[in-house]
Amino acid sequence: MNPFRIVLIDDEATQRDAIAGFLRKKGFDVATAASGAEGIHRAQEHHADIVLTDFKMPDLTGGDVLAQCTENCPGTPVVIMTAYGSVDGAVRLMKSGAFDYLQKPIDLDELVLVIERARERGQLLRENKALREQLTERYSFESIVSVSGEMEHVLNTAGRVAPSTAPVLVRGESGTGKELVARAIHIASTRNAQPLVVVNCAALPESLFESELFGHEKGAFTGAEKQRIGKFEQANGGTLFIDEVGDIPLPLQVKLLRAIQFGRIERLGGSESLDLDVRIVAATNRNLEEMIREGTFREDLYYRLNVVPIVIPPLRQRRADIAPLAQAFVEKYARANNKHVTALSREAMDALVQYSYPGNVRELENIVQRAVVLARDEILRVADLPGHVVIPGTAQRRDTAEEPRDLAEAVNELERTMISEALQRSGGNQVRAAEMLAISERTLRYKMQKLGLKG
Repeated sequence: MNPFRIVLIDDEATQRDAIAGFLRKKGFDVATAASGAEGIHRAQEHHADIVLTDFKMPDLTGGDVLAQCTENCPGTPVVIMTAYGSVDGAVRLMKSGAFDYLQKPIDLDELVLVIERARERGQLLRENKALREQLTERYSFESIVSVSGEMEHVLNTAGRVAPSTAPVLVRGESGTGKELVARAIHIASTRNAQPLVVVNCAALPESLFESELFGHEKGAFTGAEKQRIGKFEQANGGTLFIDEVGDIPLPLQVKLLRAIQFGRIERLGGSESLDLDVRIVAATNRNLEEMIREGTFREDLYYRLNVVPIVIPPLRQRRADIAPLAQAFVEKYARANNKHVTALSREAMDALVQYSYPGNVRELENIVQRAVVLARDEILRVADLPGHVVIPGTAQRRDTAEEPRDLAEAVNELERTMISEALQRSGGNQVRAAEMLAISERTLRYKMQKLGLKG
């Protein structure tokens, strides 16, 4: 590990040398300067981890050093060393961004504590930066795999609304990627340096909803042994993602409405109102309009949340995305499991594209993960897929089947595939399957007999 780099600026040589000698004995890398201008130069030259500067110096003041370090060495903490009579000035500088101040004569133990706090803060900032970069890479719009026009519209809308403060309601079936879109909106917003806080309403018991969202004071209820900050406060300055918002109990919906409307909350058991700056992104797989008619979801809350609606189509309605998603999942889980699996065979990909995915993208990911983990070869084949994915009538082709020899055979193959899929989706009900295919039941039975398909 590289030594912690300190730049010490003080025009008093005796004190400067004494402090520098002490810090070097503690293992720090110390560069000294007798003036503010020299110190700023050394801070840049040495890529200082911290700057210790005297408050009063002949050329530049501690305030000048702070201002120039802020501009030229952003993120480097500056500690002001001051005589007793200048403490008020040092405190003012802290409000302007100084990390801390030390009163002369310097208490060396206190000096080491301040430096250690600065070291910890720097490490935390570096970790946060790395985490943000990872999140940006994982959750940016560019990382969402899609080629379909339907998803292009979704991502275009999400990208345009991201820089605003408008509430967003993301809708779609379970497993379509609602949280992925919500995270991408936050990453693309001006709030991305602040937290994205997620609350999953479907996973919360009704008795804990208010405390989870708004927090509680000590003694607010039995078992509340200390104050607890809720999700709203945790998201202050950032984004609150309310997943499955349709599961919020009706009595709590009015409190959520007021929090969104006025930007103000009260902790459970408290009387103090807290002003917060929180951007709301909500998601649901439920029919909120029907819930409004049934009286289980407030209409006024619906309109507060539904300022910018984004509807993610189910995977079966954007089949163009299946192949690129499947390949992305192959690469992801091959890396994760140290498997030399590179792709899917054409027949295996055909089977995946033809499947209906009631569990949407999440189900496709699970299917591919299972296949990669159990694969014996570097190419995934139909035999590697779960039985329910392989559509009856096409499994017999496997990976060794030949291409259709002529147009008639190609048409028969297509009809066999479509009829088999319709029968699967209808649970074997021929009336419903015929409706899906827009043909009569009689025509369906004829084609099934002709193609050798069983009902």
